[in-house]
Amino acid sequence: MKNKFQIIIIASCVFIVSMTACSKKIDDAYLNPNASVSEPIESLLPGVIGNFLGSSSAAGSSYGLGGDALLIGRYIQYWGTYSATSPGVSYTAANANNYDQMGGTVGSSDNLGSVWGAFYYGQGQNLNRIIQWGAAQKKWDYVGVALAIRAWGWLELANEYGDALIIKQAFNTSLQQFSYDPQSLAYDSCRAAAYSALQYLNNTGGNASPANLAIGDAYFYNGDVNKWKEFVYGILARSFHYINNKSTYSADSVIKYCNLSIQSNSDNATCKFANSGLSGTDSYFGILRANVGTIRQSQYIVNLMSGQNSTTFSGVSDPRIWYMLRENPNGTFKGIVPWSGNSGLATNDQPQNFWGSSYTTTAAPANENACRYLFRNTAEFPIMTASEIQFIKAEAAYLKGDKATALTAYTTGISLNFDMLVNNYATNVPAASLITPAMKASYLANPAVVPASASALTLSQIMLQKYITLYGWGVQETWTDMRRYHYIDNDPATGKQVYSDFTPPSGANLFANNNGKYVYRCRPRYNSEFLYDIPSLILVGALTGAGSQVPDYHTLECWFSQK
Repeated sequence: MKNKFQIIIIASCVFIVSMTACSKKIDDAYLNPNASVSEPIESLLPGVIGNFLGSSSAAGSSYGLGGDALLIGRYIQYWGTYSATSPGVSYTAANANNYDQMGGTVGSSDNLGSVWGAFYYGQGQNLNRIIQWGAAQKKWDYVGVALAIRAWGWLELANEYGDALIIKQAFNTSLQQFSYDPQSLAYDSCRAAAYSALQYLNNTGGNASPANLAIGDAYFYNGDVNKWKEFVYGILARSFHYINNKSTYSADSVIKYCNLSIQSNSDNATCKFANSGLSGTDSYFGILRANVGTIRQSQYIVNLMSGQNSTTFSGVSDPRIWYMLRENPNGTFKGIVPWSGNSGLATNDQPQNFWGSSYTTTAAPANENACRYLFRNTAEFPIMTASEIQFIKAEAAYLKGDKATALTAYTTGISLNFDMLVNNYATNVPAASLITPAMKASYLANPAVVPASASALTLSQIMLQKYITLYGWGVQETWTDMRRYHYIDNDPATGKQVYSDFTPPSGANLFANNNGKYVYRCRPRYNSEFLYDIPSLILVGALTGAGSQVPDYHTLECWFSQK
C-alpha cells in the first residue's frame, strides 16, 4: 500500500512538472497581448523622440509638431495655401483654406490634433514605461530624459488646446471617459516634470551611462546629459515667460532660466534623421514625406526680410532670405496673402515652392537638388535653439526695463541665427548669396536693425527678429507669442503695433464661423475626444448641451495670454 501511494505521488509530480513545462511553452509561444511586456528602454526612446516632429507607426502616423504647424503657420502668416480656390473654403468640413482665414477645424476631421496624438499616444505610455523601467534598472539618465520630454509635452499641449486637457486622469487605462483640467495645471505639471527631470539628469550613479543613453538618443542629443539639462531649463524659461500678461510674471525667473539654457548652436535641440528610405526616418518637411507641396511663403515674412515692411527694418535687405525663403523667376522675393493665394501676383512674381519647383507645382520633386533649409529629407529640425533663448531673454529684460541686457541678448540672438544658417543650412543656396562674415557684420551694424543705443531698442524689433529666427520650425512658439500680444496689440512704450504691419484677415476674408474674432486655440483631436469625452467638451464650451459643435470654440482665448 505504501509503495502504491508513493507511485501515485511520483506520477502526480511528473504530471504537474510536464503540465508546467507545457504551459510555459504555450505562454512563450502565445504571449498575452494585454500583459505588460518589458522592452529595452533604449529601443523605446527613438520613437518617442520621433514624436517631436512627426511620428511613423502602424497604429498612427504623423503625430507631432509638423502636421499642426502646416495649418497653424497660416494663422501667423508664415505661409498660406498656394491657391485661394483650391480646395476652397468649407463651413461643414475641414479644409486647408479655412485655416488661411483663421478658421478652426470643423466636422469629423482630426486636423490640428497631431500634438494631441503625440502627447497622449505617441509619447504617452511609452514615456511612462521608460520612467518605470528606467528607475527599476537605475538608468537615471533615461528617466530624466523621459521627464524632460513629458515637461515639453505638457507645455505644448496646454498652449495649443487651452482647457481641453486631460491631466489628473491622463494614462488611466481603467477609464473610457475623462475629465478635463485647467491650463494652469498643465503649466504646473510642466514645471514639476522639469524639476524632476533635472534631479534625475544630475544623478550619475547607478547604471547611468552616456554611451548607453546615446543608443536611444542617437538622433537628438546623442547621450549628452548636459545638453538635455539645458533643454529642460529652456522649457522652464518658456513656461515662466509665456504668462507675461499676468501680475505674477517674473522677468527675473525667465532670465535666470535663459542663462542656464542653451547658449551655443552646438547645443541646439534638433531632430536628426537616418534617411533609410522609410518615411519615418526622414524629416516631415522633406520630399520623401511630401507634406509641404501646397503652401507658399507669405507676403508678411518676405516684407520683413526684403526691407518692404514699412515700419520695422524698412529698406534693409536681410541676407538670410536666400537660405530661408524662395525666389521667383524674376530673381526677387515675393509672397502671398494667405487667404488670397496667388491673386494679384504676376506669374513671374510667384515664388517657387519650398522644394525649389515652380509655384504651381504641388508634387515633390524626384531629387533634392534645389531643396534648401528645413525642406530636405535630412535637414536638422530645431525644437529649441540658442537664438530663441536669447530672444526670450531680450523680451523679458525689455519688459523689466533693463534695455541694456535686452539689447545684448537681442544682438546675440540675431548673430546666433546667422551662424546656425551658415553652418547647417547652406545646402543649395546660390554661391553668390552665401553669407560672408562681412555681410553678417553689415547687417548687425545697420541701426535700423540693431540700434546704436539700448534706449532706442523696441519691442517690435525683438519680436520680429524672433519671428524671423523661428521661421518654419518654431510655428507653435511664434503662435504663442502672437497670441500673447493678441496679434495686433500696441507696445505701450511706443504706441505702435508690436507685430508691425501684421494684418489679420477681416470681413469676408475672416472665417465666417469666427463671428468677427481671431483664432486662439485648437480643438482636441476628434477621433478620441468628440467620440467619447462629450460631457467634458460641453463643460469647456466645445459642444452645446445638445451635443452640437460650437462653431467659434477656436476663438476662445487661452489662459496663458489672459491677465
